[in-house]
Amino acid sequence: MYISLIIVAAIVVVPLISTALGGFKTLGELRGNPFGLPTEWQWSNYTDIIISKRYWLQMSNSLIIALLTVFLTLTFGAMAAFCFAHIRFFGTDYLVNYFLIGLMFPAATAILPLYIRIRDLGLIDTYWGVVLPQVAFGMGIMLFRNYFRNLPSELFDAAFVDGCGYMRFFWHITLPLSRPIIATVGIISFVSSWNSYIVPLIMLNSESRYPWPLGIMIYRGEFSTEWQLVLAFITLTILPTIIAFFLAQKHIIAGLTAGAVKS
Repeated sequence: MYISLIIVAAIVVVPLISTALGGFKTLGELRGNPFGLPTEWQWSNYTDIIISKRYWLQMSNSLIIALLTVFLTLTFGAMAAFCFAHIRFFGTDYLVNYFLIGLMFPAATAILPLYIRIRDLGLIDTYWGVVLPQVAFGMGIMLFRNYFRNLPSELFDAAFVDGCGYMRFFWHITLPLSRPIIATVGIISFVSSWNSYIVPLIMLNSESRYPWPLGIMIYRGEFSTEWQLVLAFITLTILPTIIAFFLAQKHIIAGLTAGAVKS
């Protein structure tokens, strides 16, 4: 088991370390020695990016889009999942299956109708044109639903006997007990939005609204690409997601395993 874990950890860690070290090399050394330590550390590759106004603009754009995506996913996903988990009405199973079928297809497969719909709403080249498709294709509803269904049924019986309605039960009982799944859905939504490429590429036209995945294109010329700067840029931009995972890993594991027994 330990050998398997070490192998899996190496598969994950080695590319990250190689990416970070590659940002300290020259282009020639990167091509000749892609995995080894740099012979001469090129700190300017990182400092030039950090002091660039364009870098911080792209980071702020990514942060705005990711925070809006997380907020809408947590808010509407939790409320919809609560209804699916605890309120029985005609068509519940059909709607749940409808969401499950939607999760089978990535946003890239529906990019043309998505673009047409966003265009008709007048949201092209806006943050909302990126946020709304990301919320729609998120898996927060299913994760919330499985977690809510595993909460003790005695809580519902006691709350309803005391005259507690659905809204009060949702806000005062369900949500305080759902911190692990809230952290899980929040982190997954944040990372997915932070690393999204195809939706911003299609929906955004102004460079001033580009998130960081589109910012990599500035290092790509007509005949060559400055790969050492690309690796330095990627290293700096993935640090927030790595830190977020480390800070919330316990809640993520608890939230994902809570719905594994009952679906």
